[in-house]
Amino acid sequence: QVQLVESGGGLVQAGSSLRLSCAASGRTFSSYTMSWFRQAPGKEREFVAYISWSGGSTYYDDSVKGRFTISRDNAKNTVDLQMNSLKPEDTAVYYCAAKRSVIQPTMNYNYWGQGTQVTVSS
Repeated sequence: QVQLVESGGGLVQAGSSLRLSCAASGRTFSSYTMSWFRQAPGKEREFVAYISWSGGSTYYDDSVKGRFTISRDNAKNTVDLQMNSLKPEDTAVYYCAAKRSVIQPTMNYNYWGQGTQVTVSS
């Protein structure tokens, strides 16, 4: 099993940057596929970004492509989400997620963090 704790959220103005971090417990972190999801008020949770166990493969939702960057450090058991050029529509609770499977990287995650709030004002 793995436990996930997100940090780094906050209130920023449009056009600003934030860096979210997810700290994972466990000695097998490097074997997990990791992703970030978000959930805005009144909306369903949606996929944001994915990174493979090695960090060699990434994938982004079109809404954040070119603005967000996902990365991981397997030595430190962390996965980060660098968010640039933030927009008001990026406002949401952001969740870190993990799973063992490499199939369907945008869904079916088994482990979730508690979430961190990101609010972007216009």
